[in-house]
Formats: sequence, structure tokens, C-alpha cells
Amino acid sequence: MRTTWKFLLPLAVTGLLALLPAPEGLPAHAWLYFALFAGVVVGLILEPLPGAVIGLIGVALAALLAPWVLFSPAQLATPGFRAPQEALKWGLAGFSNNTVWLIFSAFMFALGYEKTGLGRRIALLLVKAMGRRTLTLGYAVMLADLALAPFTPSNTARSGGTVYPVIRNLPLLYDSKPNDASARRIGSYLMWVAISSTCVTSTLFLTALAPNLLAAALIEKTAQVHISWGQWFIAAAPMGILLLALLPLLAYWLYPPEIKRNDQVPLWAAKELAALGPLTRDEKLLLALVIGALALWIFGAAWADPALVGILVIVLMLLLKVITWNDALGNKAAWNTFAWFATLVALADGLTRVGFVAWFGQWVAGHLGGFHAGTAMVVLVTVFYLAHYLFASSTAHTTALLPVMLAAGMGIPGIDLPVFALLLGTSLGLMGIITPYGTGPSPVYYGSGYLPSADYWRLGTIFGALFLLVLLGIGVPWIMMVA
Repeated sequence: MRTTWKFLLPLAVTGLLALLPAPEGLPAHAWLYFALFAGVVVGLILEPLPGAVIGLIGVALAALLAPWVLFSPAQLATPGFRAPQEALKWGLAGFSNNTVWLIFSAFMFALGYEKTGLGRRIALLLVKAMGRRTLTLGYAVMLADLALAPFTPSNTARSGGTVYPVIRNLPLLYDSKPNDASARRIGSYLMWVAISSTCVTSTLFLTALAPNLLAAALIEKTAQVHISWGQWFIAAAPMGILLLALLPLLAYWLYPPEIKRNDQVPLWAAKELAALGPLTRDEKLLLALVIGALALWIFGAAWADPALVGILVIVLMLLLKVITWNDALGNKAAWNTFAWFATLVALADGLTRVGFVAWFGQWVAGHLGGFHAGTAMVVLVTVFYLAHYLFASSTAHTTALLPVMLAAGMGIPGIDLPVFALLLGTSLGLMGIITPYGTGPSPVYYGSGYLPSADYWRLGTIFGALFLLVLLGIGVPWIMMVA
């Protein structure tokens, strides 16, 4: 009974909107499609069922009701037009989307990190080298996340599944215990550095956060702006590198640890590394493969599509037995995300197909007509960023708001659409810091016992405001120069 409302509310939202008359200038079928889309978004937020299931339900319903929600009367009256076949083609289009396959490939890379132990080894090497002082230990935590970020699109797997299991061992070496007054000795500092760092690395690389890749696909579908791996990195680099360089120090000032030095941490890391032994064959092979993939993503786009590069690396990982096919089949996160994002790409594309995006852009343009294009862009990016308080999923946020924000920008005369698209995309990782539920690993750190609720909200507000200022103050002029 306590969860029944989560099933009923998406249906109620869809039904209520469908009963309302279509706004002026919007075709009736486009309004009905938006009603269905809104119900899917509410379902993604509440999650009465897994996100992939909700996406499949949305696509299936839209395809089934295609004569009323997907196609206009003029399309239906076109000789030879076959609505069922066209609806099915639309519904399955997301599964052939290049970006969806790139997301899937990156999840398989993360599986390789986990199975070979390379991710844990990288984290331990940094702790051994930099763990003597608390401040440098903070930088080691940040660098561990940074080293894994380009190949791990799940920041939950990267930070919550790889970095956190390593650093949770460290506070106890300082007698810093969770849910205790001793938490502030060092544990609180390390946990905050870890979660804030992963939010920045999630922005720095296109492949460091799954919703980044979804955003790139939606941007291309909605605004016809293609964003490559290299373009994303160049756009995000100045603000991302600056924030990563400052984060451990800012946390050291704003949330200071009581202990500044401990010689035991490097010794513990050295023992753990000794237990691991030298680099294994599989670790060496994986390292070579991911470096090769990164090089091709940056420099080889003219010769090979990034998704194809990812698929080729998966093939090589399987042939070289770095992972097995059973490992791949057992990677539920990869298959779940593949199905989820494929349906979301199709559903968001439907907004453009039925004309809702174009209508919404014109509607917003009419209300922001008195604003300078640059001012309107900053306002829209700020609204998009702060709206994350309403979402517990970056994927749901991206699906719900990115297409309509793009439509709003497209309707404003003079706005630089590639710049606007990059600003929206590179904000997705940063906004995860503002709440204890803002991004995948947030609940892991929030539940660690080292970050009390009041501290988390206070620091989230401070760092969230800082991230937004950097995005607008550095990101806007820089991206305008390079986009």
C-alpha cells in the first residue's frame, strides 16, 4: 500500500494532462505524446519499477497508440504509410544508436577494471605514494577517481564500487570511526573529497558519466549538434582541472580534518599492494587496451566511430580472455543501462518527431524575447542546474529537462546552440554534489557514517554554488571561444 501511489501517480499525471486541451499552436497528437512522456518521467523519478522497465513500457505504449500520439492525421492519410511498422521502427531505433553502444562498451571496460583488480591497484598506488599527509591523501583520493574516470561511465561503480572500498579502510587507521565524534579526525574529510571529486571527474570526460553520453545523443537528436569525446573534454577541461586542483585544499579549509599526518597509511597500502603482487597478464592487457581506446577516441574519430572502437575493445577483451562471455552476460548494470538508455533516446526523440520541441522553443522564445541571447543562455543553464534538487537520478533529469531546455534555446534568436548544448551537458556531473541523493555514489558516502546530514547539505550548498559559478564564470567564456 505504501508504494501503490508510486504506480498510480505516473498514470494520474498522464491522464490529467491528456484530458487538458492542447496549448495553442501544438497539434493534439503532440500534446498526447507529451502527456505520455511526462508520465514516464514521473515514473523514472519515483521508480515503482526499474528504470529500464519504465522506459520499455513507455516505448511500447507510444508504439501501440501511435495513430493517436506519434503521427499526425496528414501522415496517417499519406498513401502507403503503415503506422504499425513505422511505430515499431521508431521504438527500436534507440537500440541502434551509436551512443547507446558506446555506453555499453564503457560499462564493459569497468567490468575489466573490477575483474583484473587494476582499479584497486591504481587507488592503492596513489595512497602509498601520497598518504603520509592528510592533504596529499585527499589529492590521492581525487587522482584515483580521475585515473578511472575516462573508462568508467558509472560513477557509482567508479567511486562507490572502487574508490570507496579502498578509502573506507583508512579512517580506522587514525581511530576515526563512523557515527562517532571521532569521524571528523579524518574520515569526514576523505569522504567529502571523494564524493566531490567524482562529481567533477563526471563532468570532465564524456565517458565518465552515463547521462553525459545520453545527453550527447539527445543533443544530436534534438538540436543536430554533434559532440565528440575530444570536443567535450576541451570544453570541460579548464573548469574541471581547476576544480580538481582546488577541491582537496578547499575541503581541507572548509571541512578540516583534526589529524594532519599519519605514517601508517602508506605502510598499509604497501602491504595491500604486496598482497596483490606484480601486474598480472590481464592487468597489462587491459591497460594497453584502454590506453589504445582513449587514443582512438581523442585522435581517431576520422577513421573509426567511438562506439565501434568500444565494441572492438570488448571483442579483444573477450579474445584475450581478460573477461569471459559469462562475465559479460553477468554484467547486469551494462545490459540494464543498454535497455534503459535505448528506450530513453527513442522517447526523447519522439518529442522532436511530434513537433513538441519546436513548439516549446517558440513558446519560451516569446517569453524571453526581451533578453539578450547570452543572458537567456545563462538563465536557462542556471535553471537546469538548480532543478537537480528535484531529481534523484541524473538520467531522469537528462531525459526530462534536456530536450525542453534545448528547445527553449533553439527558440531564442542569436543563441549559440553548440555553446548552449555543451554548457548543459557539462553541468550534469557538477550538479550531483548539491544533495545527498544527487548522483549514484552520493548515498554510499552519505550512508558511510562520516557525513552527517547537516554537514552534507551545508557543504553541498557551498560546493554546488562554487561549481555553478565556475561553470558560468569560466565555462561560458571558454566554451564560446572553442565551440
